[in-house]
Amino acid sequence: MPLAQHAPTTSAHDRFKDAAITAHEDSLPLLADCMTSRLRPSVSEDKAIADKTGDGSEVALESLGDVHALDDAQLRAQGHEVALRRSFSPLSALGLGFSITASWAGYLSNFGQNLIYGGPQNVVFGLLVATAVQWIITLGLSEVASAFPSAGGQYHCTYILAPTKHKKFAAFTVGWMTLLGWWVVTCSGLSLCAVSVAGMISFWHESFEAARWQVYLIYLASLFLTAAPLFLSPKIVPRFVRAALYLSVTGFFVIFCMVLGLRKSTQPGSFITRSGQGTSGWNPGTAWVLGVGNALYAYGATDGAIHIAEEIPRPGKNIPLAMNLTMAIGFSTAFPLFLALMFSVTDLDAVLNSSLPSMEVFYQITQSRSLATFMMTWVLVTYYSKNFPVRATALSVCFCCLYGLLYLASTTAFNSIVTGAILYLNITYAVPQGILATRGRKASLPARDFDLGPVGLACNLLSPLLVAFIGTFICFPPQLPVAADNMNYTPVILTGLFAVILGLWYTRGAKKFIGPQIDWEALNLTACR
Repeated sequence: MPLAQHAPTTSAHDRFKDAAITAHEDSLPLLADCMTSRLRPSVSEDKAIADKTGDGSEVALESLGDVHALDDAQLRAQGHEVALRRSFSPLSALGLGFSITASWAGYLSNFGQNLIYGGPQNVVFGLLVATAVQWIITLGLSEVASAFPSAGGQYHCTYILAPTKHKKFAAFTVGWMTLLGWWVVTCSGLSLCAVSVAGMISFWHESFEAARWQVYLIYLASLFLTAAPLFLSPKIVPRFVRAALYLSVTGFFVIFCMVLGLRKSTQPGSFITRSGQGTSGWNPGTAWVLGVGNALYAYGATDGAIHIAEEIPRPGKNIPLAMNLTMAIGFSTAFPLFLALMFSVTDLDAVLNSSLPSMEVFYQITQSRSLATFMMTWVLVTYYSKNFPVRATALSVCFCCLYGLLYLASTTAFNSIVTGAILYLNITYAVPQGILATRGRKASLPARDFDLGPVGLACNLLSPLLVAFIGTFICFPPQLPVAADNMNYTPVILTGLFAVILGLWYTRGAKKFIGPQIDWEALNLTACR
């Protein structure tokens, strides 16, 4: 039912008659958790005042001294019961978002492919374009998250926004895509840890070449190391993610300063702007777009903060703030660092032929194996904090263990799924925005703390188009000519995952899946602060 038609009316009086309100001279009335069947007793008259609605009726709402009660009321208005303690601060939410994304460290793990696509030009300017693309998608999603703050995230918003006939299937599909996308993103980070450790050993012992089973064992060790804090002491998670934020930002400054202070030479500007340096076999235009898709990994999983919406006060305000600050910090750290790195490289061919390009760049800059190892170790520690599975369960750990077995069978198939990880999540970011754009923002969105106005409509229209365009190129083989050892299995895996989701839908979801029941009047009242 259109939101715009659900302004509070006198009918609200009967539902809320046992509650009381407090009103501030310059703010709208705040609705408490009396919007559920568990209504609190009326407070004394000296603690309540009447809220006069436009038609002369009076609505009584409970006096609130705790903002958490209002957040809980907003959650119940979206059809969910309160189950989690709001232990995350806004800084912890930002720490969570950036510790997962860790843009500068994430891009260090895969920028070598951008060198293959188009040389330093693609590394630097491909990141610029990827930032713009991902920020448009994230900006639009953050407004939707502000309107419907829930740990369910994309599936929850999809269910609310989709037409009645299709909402169950759409929400079920998006929910599973989000879950699988997060699992695969976690696996991709763990694989980067494993490959980095093996690469550091090879850097010191050139005759060493890690066998697949050895990389898999390192992968498992990384998984259990990052999952252990949640199982052993879940209460430290908010402090852990704050520490991860400080660690990542400090690591950036340390490495950035070392690059600037220790570089032995500086390449001319033409080294960065020169085109035609790609060796992938693709024409320059196609290779450039492929590089943009690869650079999107620097901003993987920008929805991280959404999934703690039920564990943070004022989620409608703080979740969009955390998401967009994650993008801002990500760009502010990744772009200057890679600009400095590309200006400081002395032997591009050695970087391209290295098993660990980031380590080779550090070595060329410092001319010291010890300093290069120190820098790479800090990056590796940031990887580990980046891969901390804050919502880990035994099931997700098992998935990661089984997924890693693909590396034993085929490194090509494993790496193809890794490259598609960002695509899976971005699809879930685009779906609710596409629905919102087609159904109309005024009729679909309640009052919210983060209102983008016309900019929001632009983001909602562009997000599905950008995901479809970039996603198509992400499915291309990374090199030409195509052979079995460089085939991109991303479209095959995407089709397979969707087939699994369809199977789950027809066997269980169609009959048992039930979405949230929304109280639009209550949601409007709780959103207006």
